[in-house]
Amino acid sequence: MFNSNPETLNQMTYEGVLTKMQTEFGNPIQYYLVFEDNFLNVNQLLGKPMEINFVGFQCLNCGKKKKIFRQGFCYDCFYSSPAVGDWIMKPELSTAHLGIQDRDLAYEEKVQLQPHIVYLALSSEVKVGVTRKTQMPTRWIDQGASQAIAIVEVPNRYLAGITEVALKNHYADKTNWRKMLTNSFETIDLVAERLKVEHLIPTEVQEYFYNQTIDLYEMQYPVLEYPTKVTSLSLDKTPNFQGKLMGIKGQYLLFEGGIVFNIRSSEGYIVKIDI
Repeated sequence: MFNSNPETLNQMTYEGVLTKMQTEFGNPIQYYLVFEDNFLNVNQLLGKPMEINFVGFQCLNCGKKKKIFRQGFCYDCFYSSPAVGDWIMKPELSTAHLGIQDRDLAYEEKVQLQPHIVYLALSSEVKVGVTRKTQMPTRWIDQGASQAIAIVEVPNRYLAGITEVALKNHYADKTNWRKMLTNSFETIDLVAERLKVEHLIPTEVQEYFYNQTIDLYEMQYPVLEYPTKVTSLSLDKTPNFQGKLMGIKGQYLLFEGGIVFNIRSSEGYIVKIDI
């Protein structure tokens, strides 16, 4: 539901199923909440009060009004859909290159057998990660990285996965979300850091190492003021919330007083947003 009456533009209402915010790379990054019939440019709400009200659930996979279990999926879909197989979180478990099915080989071939990037990103500290080439720089924005650089481009997800596993012994593989949201990190030269990893990657990936000039991505987020401490907002515990939006970083909304709301972890929740 979208209220576009010009006489009530100061009290607009959006209602729909939360999915991760869509982004446009720029200075700063532009964020959009996209619903079935309309969308909201979240950057325009900076410095303004907004109200979020929990309405219900809708599984992103089957569309049924069932309680969300994880990642926007209901319990049944989470354990049956190929979109949330174990190889998503652990790329080294990918088997489509061998013609071996996990849940749905056609889906897995489509996703796994395409160019993937192994990268270093700076969010809370230097971390190693994997993403499909088509997801650059979206993946880094979603993680709240301030900088990122590609290490290798490989033809499938499995090779990216074994490279990440080798580098996990030397770099973190998860973002400390509290440090990321308070903008607490050391400045590190990722170009120089990248040169250190060539001898650390698996032999079968050496030929893909980027030894030419590589673009360093730098992300500027729309934040008026970073919090010094953060407290996570859960719609399960707080179904009605009001606050002034002070920033957007990663997939988080940052509110006055250090309250932060992770849109990604609330996918599948139906909400009504009043602004």
